[in-house]
Amino acid sequence: MSEHYHFITLSEEPVSIKKAISSLASALNRYRDECALPDHRDRAMLVAFRQPLQPTELPEWLCRQTVYPRLFWMNRDRDFSVAGIGIADTIASEDSASNEASFGLFERCVASKDPHARYFGGFRFNNEEEQEPIWQEFSSFSFVLPLIQLTLENGAFSISCHLWLESDDELPAKISAITDMLKRVITDTDCSAMKLPELLNLSYNPDEKNWIELCEKALLTFETGDMEKIMLARQTTLEFSRSFSPLLFLLQYPYPQNAIYRFYFEPSENHAFFSFTPERLYRRDGNMLLTEALAGTCSKESITGNDHHASEALLNSEKDIREHNFVREMIYDELLKICIDIDMEKEVKVLQLNRLAHLYTRFTAQLKPEFEHDSAVLQLLHPTPAVGGVPNAPAMQHIMELEPFSRGWYAAPVGWVSRDAAEFCVGIRSALVNERFAYLYSGAGLVKGSDPFSEWEEVDQKIGDILAITRLEA
Repeated sequence: MSEHYHFITLSEEPVSIKKAISSLASALNRYRDECALPDHRDRAMLVAFRQPLQPTELPEWLCRQTVYPRLFWMNRDRDFSVAGIGIADTIASEDSASNEASFGLFERCVASKDPHARYFGGFRFNNEEEQEPIWQEFSSFSFVLPLIQLTLENGAFSISCHLWLESDDELPAKISAITDMLKRVITDTDCSAMKLPELLNLSYNPDEKNWIELCEKALLTFETGDMEKIMLARQTTLEFSRSFSPLLFLLQYPYPQNAIYRFYFEPSENHAFFSFTPERLYRRDGNMLLTEALAGTCSKESITGNDHHASEALLNSEKDIREHNFVREMIYDELLKICIDIDMEKEVKVLQLNRLAHLYTRFTAQLKPEFEHDSAVLQLLHPTPAVGGVPNAPAMQHIMELEPFSRGWYAAPVGWVSRDAAEFCVGIRSALVNERFAYLYSGAGLVKGSDPFSEWEEVDQKIGDILAITRLEA
């Protein structure tokens, strides 16, 4: 264990949140009184205080808190969830350089952190794209080590408090600030009185007429041979009668068993980005990499069928198989640059969701020694062809020219990172909430022969889960 890292478990017996908060405050004060820090610390150190908890609803607890930022993460297997508030430490940048430069800066920041620290956050889709004012709270990249964190991992609940000490921090002052923050933690998890306000208006950017025109422009690039695939997106704006907590979307997600990631990041009150995404970008454990191709979509409502019918429709769709093959072949070719021992599943599978089904293929690989870091993987895999296009560079340019809005964090890597491991999903099926406005984002992959009218319907289907929440409130 690093001499600059201390992990303190308060007791082995799970307790209530109220008792855990009191125990954390007492442990911090004892640490202040008993710990003799070096007079000259050459680098930062992390002290993590942990207390096992009785079963607790993490999103409900998070919704009651008034400390910002607030964040939430649940992986697709639903065996690891985190709800966090406040900032123990942060990794962030406002630079508007290229994605490659941004990922490089990010990696240098991560390399300077304690290997035991796990930071949650995300990136912009295209850091060179001019950002609309609605994205001003979401920088080039922003990751947070929560000050206070509830965790559910492999069925066990816990609460943690992170004491991050920079070389010039005074321990008593730092602990005093944290104990003051602990006093603000609300232990009640009853959110039943919280409701979405009245929905006043729904509009599209672009509208259907302009969408068709944009798709036709994109399809022309296929005729010249310049492009094979472009993913175009639409912004759907919901206007509500008043400002509200965006966490209500997370609380009231109507399909809890869906095989999706849940990501939520609220840097300040009522300004949040969240995603209910089925798409893994990658998982890295040391030098081992797990990634996948996910492209090709079928709506179960459009075929009025069950999972079996959706699988049959997808696996027999020439257009969807062609779109999927673009994605998986490109990912395989890209992995060859930084990996060895690449294992690509030979059989295309179907990922079943409540309303939709997707074609997917998994890859496992070993990173070459010189690429055993996240900037190399991010530069290689983002954007995937499923959210960008083929070839990648001209697709990114076409997207900037065609789409009448900036993507911000939509379709970008979001998730968590530490020095030795990381997991990122692709921030699709997502929304940005600013006070009383919610901006929903979804897209469709265009290949030669795509029908713009059908793609419009597919975009509708992909935000159906989020729109269903507003209908539940009606």
